[in-house]
Amino acid sequence: MASEPATAELTAGDLVELDVGPVAHGGFCVARHEGRVVFVRHTLPGERIRAQVTEARPGHRFARADCVEVLTPSPHRVPAPCPYAGPGLCGGCDWQHADLAYQRELKAAVVREQFTRLAGIEVDVQVEPVPGDHDGLGWRTRVEFAVDTSGRAGLREHRSHAVVPVQTCLISDPRVLATGVLTGDWSGHDAVDVVAPSAGDPVTVPLPASPDAVPTVTEHLAGQRYSADFEVAARGFWQVHPGAAATFVDTVLDLLDPQPGETALDLYAGVGLFAAALASAVGDAGRVVAVESDASAVACAAGNLAAYPSVVAVRARVDDAFGVPRASRSGPAPRRAQRPRKLRRHPLMPLRADLVVLDPPRTGAGRGVVAQVTALEPRAVAYVACDPAALARDTAYLREGGYHLRELRAFDAFPMTAHLECIAVFGR
Repeated sequence: MASEPATAELTAGDLVELDVGPVAHGGFCVARHEGRVVFVRHTLPGERIRAQVTEARPGHRFARADCVEVLTPSPHRVPAPCPYAGPGLCGGCDWQHADLAYQRELKAAVVREQFTRLAGIEVDVQVEPVPGDHDGLGWRTRVEFAVDTSGRAGLREHRSHAVVPVQTCLISDPRVLATGVLTGDWSGHDAVDVVAPSAGDPVTVPLPASPDAVPTVTEHLAGQRYSADFEVAARGFWQVHPGAAATFVDTVLDLLDPQPGETALDLYAGVGLFAAALASAVGDAGRVVAVESDASAVACAAGNLAAYPSVVAVRARVDDAFGVPRASRSGPAPRRAQRPRKLRRHPLMPLRADLVVLDPPRTGAGRGVVAQVTALEPRAVAYVACDPAALARDTAYLREGGYHLRELRAFDAFPMTAHLECIAVFGR
């Protein structure tokens, strides 16, 4: 039997010349050095570069590196608009060195690769812009700044706790910077959160902060199919791009087409964004069950949903509400047999539903929750995902449960970064 070819040993700090291959999930591109995979930042597919190794462990099959010199540039390379975007500097942006249209092509390629690898299907998807930014800048309405030992606010390096002092952040909403957060003295704090809501003045929250010291803000949703005001804790979850929430609600309503009298389930409901829109569509004759575990989100949702008598709120983890045994939640079986904790399905959870909206955290819903969703036999499931890999994994579970991907849309809700939002709809 022929032995596998030896791979090069690399050490952090090494300089290597690389021919850059395809884009990878997470803001990297893939290259190889003498048989060893190298994930490289600050480069683009097709470039020849000189890179400095940033992470390499003996025996590992891959290393990480930063491009420090471009020998043959991509035609899509542009000067980064931000002076803090580059090796050893702020790690918040991944693609400032690529023109905006090409950034979206890269993100679409990542979505296609994740679906092929993890769901076993090919998808044809384009990443759509979201209204509200300015050529990919000035969009981030919620920013957490780290604080260095001198009390100055800044941003962290990539995969590091080191704080980079900055005088501006070009992807931040100008109202965030107008608070003076970057010139203030934040000594005694670990970080400072700044929120520029769509209604009212910006709010600054030094961290750590007790929950009762965190104010609420008002976010105005002005969609084509649904409009309302929502109260959200300043440190609670709300989409950071000013056009994202309305775009996503309109898209979910378009894809699901809820009808009066139907029963809908909103899982990971947050402050009730999708639950309120669904309740408006199904009317008083319908029913919407909203499931959320975060205490501050549940408190805000109580007020946001008070005008809709058809909404039933369940405060619980989604897997607990379904009674999913903990051992079955992440998919693969544990190495050692464990007696699953007995859980009872929450009495307010429906046994059947016409529609389901899933908006899980970055880790996804998981096999156990997906199995419970398909057991409800909904006519359609809408899945809102901030991580295409998690969506692709859960797509495979949905297919196991007899549901197929009917439509997939992707949105550039985080320009200049590797992140995006996908909305998929599944049918039986």
